Amino acid sequence: MTPPVPTANSPFRRAVLRFWSDWPARLGVAGILMLLLPALAAPVLANGRPLFLRSEARGVEFPFLRTFFAPDSSEYLIEQLFNYAFAALLLWGVLQLVRWRKLRRILLAFLLILLIFPFALTKPKLDKTDFRKLVERTGATAVFAPIPYGPFEIVTTPYAKPGRKHWLGADEIGRDVAARMIYGARASLAVGLLSTAIALAIGTMVGLMAGFYRGWFDLITMRVVEIMLCFPTFLLLLILMSILKDHKFEQSILVVIAVIGLTGWIGLAFLVRGEVLKQRALPYILSCEVAGLPAYRTMLVHLLPNITGPILISFTFGVAGAILAESGLSFLGFGVQPPTASWGGLLRQAFDNPLSYWHLTFFPGLALFIAVMAFNFTGEGLRKALAPR
Repeated sequence: MTPPVPTANSPFRRAVLRFWSDWPARLGVAGILMLLLPALAAPVLANGRPLFLRSEARGVEFPFLRTFFAPDSSEYLIEQLFNYAFAALLLWGVLQLVRWRKLRRILLAFLLILLIFPFALTKPKLDKTDFRKLVERTGATAVFAPIPYGPFEIVTTPYAKPGRKHWLGADEIGRDVAARMIYGARASLAVGLLSTAIALAIGTMVGLMAGFYRGWFDLITMRVVEIMLCFPTFLLLLILMSILKDHKFEQSILVVIAVIGLTGWIGLAFLVRGEVLKQRALPYILSCEVAGLPAYRTMLVHLLPNITGPILISFTFGVAGAILAESGLSFLGFGVQPPTASWGGLLRQAFDNPLSYWHLTFFPGLALFIAVMAFNFTGEGLRKALAPR
């Protein structure tokens, strides 16, 4: 049986039309794509290894492929996640050429499963070859990325100003800022999206159960949540990050994601509980109880879809807050740890003389402004589109 096709007057279609008719919402989506797409395509936009190399001694090679599947970074799990998403996006684009929708879906699912193996089986390999000098010395044919520098390469003098070779200048030890900005977008977006997803799952579960069961369960649960609400969130983040930093966790982004996610769900729990209490009194919930449906089915199948609007709106605003929290932690030295690129880390390097090192102040600050503005505009657009009439 084929699923029903939304009609021109369906609530979903009307909500989409309301969203796209709001120009700030469209601006927000454009801002998100402007940050997300370069972050996904980072290995082909900023890379010190050639995308293609042909020489008499080495033959035909694709040097960037090994680091694509096995990134040479302490944050290799996040790097692999973005690289996998980029490869999946390319596969999806290519498979749009297949006319039959069912065959296209089968091929996409098969290729996505197959794509896991090179990421799992390829091992990192230390390769200090300077391919730019190799090409100059041997006259080999090479195709480099538009920014032919990696985020960890020292390629010029410290604090070099923006120019033809280094579009956004260099940082405190001579690394290309443009490359670090692109890879820093991965850190900020990973923290924003994944930590907010964790907070969303916890807050939704707590609020849903407290509002549905009510009584003593609601009383005890919400008093515990209120106690946690008394702690200043950012101070709690600093304390937890300083404790974990002393244990020298290598995957610092994963620690930041976990800490922000486990401390950012409290407000959402209150929101979800309030929405559940309103829906709990409506006839369709009473009908589910009379029909003898299990509580978990009533909550997940019937109740949760009717409160997804406020949850989705809260998610977009939460992503903006998580990005700011990560940048603040990195600026203070408790967030993403060097040498991993982050916008907050670049801002910290300009702390001694922000006017002289203006390129380390302006470009990361502009990126943070665009990210926060984009997610807030998108959230506001969703609020207007999903508001009950």
